[in-house]
Amino acid sequence: MSIIATIAAPTLGLDQGVEFDAAVIGKLSQPGPPYTSYPTADRFTPAFGFGNFLEALAALRMRGGRRPLSLYIHIPFCETLCYYCSCSKIVTKDRGKAATYLSYLKQEIAMQGKLFGGMNQIAQLRFGGGTPTYLSERQMDDLMNHLRHNFEFADDDVGEYAIEVDPRTVSPERVHALRRQGFNRISLGIQDFDAQVQLAVNRVQSEEHTLAVIDAARAAGFRSVSIDLIYGLPKQTMASMEQTMAKVVAAGPDRIALYNYAHLPRLFKSQRRIVEADLPGAQLKLDMLGLCVARLTAAGYVYIGMDHFAKPNDELAVAQRQGRLQRSFQSYSTRSDSDLIACGVSAISSVGAVYSQNEETLDAYYERLDEGKLPIARGIKLDTDDLLRRIIIQLLMCNFELSIESIEQTHPIEFHQYFAAELAKLEPFVADGLVTIDRQWLSVTPRGRLLIRSICMVFDSHLAAAAKEKPTRARRTPKTI
Repeated sequence: MSIIATIAAPTLGLDQGVEFDAAVIGKLSQPGPPYTSYPTADRFTPAFGFGNFLEALAALRMRGGRRPLSLYIHIPFCETLCYYCSCSKIVTKDRGKAATYLSYLKQEIAMQGKLFGGMNQIAQLRFGGGTPTYLSERQMDDLMNHLRHNFEFADDDVGEYAIEVDPRTVSPERVHALRRQGFNRISLGIQDFDAQVQLAVNRVQSEEHTLAVIDAARAAGFRSVSIDLIYGLPKQTMASMEQTMAKVVAAGPDRIALYNYAHLPRLFKSQRRIVEADLPGAQLKLDMLGLCVARLTAAGYVYIGMDHFAKPNDELAVAQRQGRLQRSFQSYSTRSDSDLIACGVSAISSVGAVYSQNEETLDAYYERLDEGKLPIARGIKLDTDDLLRRIIIQLLMCNFELSIESIEQTHPIEFHQYFAAELAKLEPFVADGLVTIDRQWLSVTPRGRLLIRSICMVFDSHLAAAAKEKPTRARRTPKTI
C-alpha cells in the first residue's frame, strides 16, 4: 500500500518540503554510498602516498590567503560492543591502550600542525569514534591543550566544535566539563528508547539518564544538541517507533540523524550476534521511515538531506538556506569548501584535490609514526572529471538543485552533452516526478528528496567500474554525523 505524506517545513528561501511516497521509494531506492566524499573511500588506493599529500598541501599554499580549516580527531575505543555497529572501533576495557594511543595521536597532531603552519586556523572541530568520551576528563584536557598548542582555533562564538557522546559514558558533570574544554556542539547516540530493542543490540541506556544528559548539555550552554536514531533494528515495531519518536520530539534536540540499519553480518562480525528473525521486513522498515519523516516534519524539523533533520533556526538549516552547506566526512556541515585534516587511526583527510586515509590498525598506525612519517595508508588524487562530479554531487546533496549555466561557466563543457548518459538514466526519476531538468536547472522535487542518494549515484562514474571488479571486503571508515 502506498503511503504519501507531504509536509512543508517553515523556511526562508529554499523550499524544504519533503514528500514521502512509499511506492516510489520502494521502487527506486537502492543501496549506495553516503557521499561523504566523491570518489568514495572504496576507490582509495595504496599507490597514493605522503608525497601526493604534500603536493596537495603545496597547491593549497599557492592559492594564498588563510582559509579556515576543519579538524577531525578519531578516538577508536569503546567499552562495550553495540551489535549493529559497522564503525572503525576497538572494544576494550584496558584503559592503558587509550594512553598509548594518545601519545601517538599527539605525535600526528604535532606533525600536521607544522605542515599547516601559517594557515592552521581551525573553524570546525569534531571528535568521533568509537567513543570519544572513553577518554577520561584529564586525558581530554591534555589532548585539547595539545591541539591548541599546535593549531589556532577560532573564537567560541565563531567556531563549531563538536563531540560524539555515548550517554552511558558521561554524567551531567562530565557534560559541563566538555563545555569548559571548548566543545559547543554535542551529538548523542540514542538509536532507540525501547528497552527490548536496546537489549537486542546490546546498548541498554535508560531514558531518564539520556534526558538528563540532554538537559545538562543545554544548561552547560552547548549551542546545538544532536541525537542519532536508527530504524530497522531487531524488535522494532511501528508501535515502538511511534513511542520513540514521541519521546524524541518531546526532548526537542536541535538536530536528528535518522539512519537505516543495514544488516551485513558477512562484513561486520558484531552483527552476527543479532537474531535475524527479530529484524523488521523491508515493508515494515519503509513504513517506519514514513512514520519518522511525518513525525519530525510535523514537529517543525527541516529535512536537510540523506538522514538528517534540523530545526529551522539551527545553523545547519540556516547554512542550507544560504547556500553554505557542505557534505564531508563530518557529514553535513556549515563550513562551505573547508579543507579537512583528520588525525587518528583510519581517519580520512580531504585537502584540495586529494583524499588520504590513515592506517586502519593500531600496529600499522604506530609503526608509521615511529618511523617519523604521517600514517597515510591510501588515498586518491582527483582528476578533472572527478572534481566536476564532486561539485555536482555536493550541490544535489546539499541544495537539491544545481544551475546548469553555472556549471558550464566554470567548466569547459556543454552539460547536456557531457552528461547525456547520466541524463538518460535520470528519465525514470523524471517520469515519476522526482527530478525536473531543463536547459538551466536540474532540480530534485520534494517527492524525490528522500531518494537523493540514488539520484547522485547516477553521476558516480566509479560505480560502473567497481561493478566490474571482483567484490572486496567493505572498507570501514570513522563514524560521521
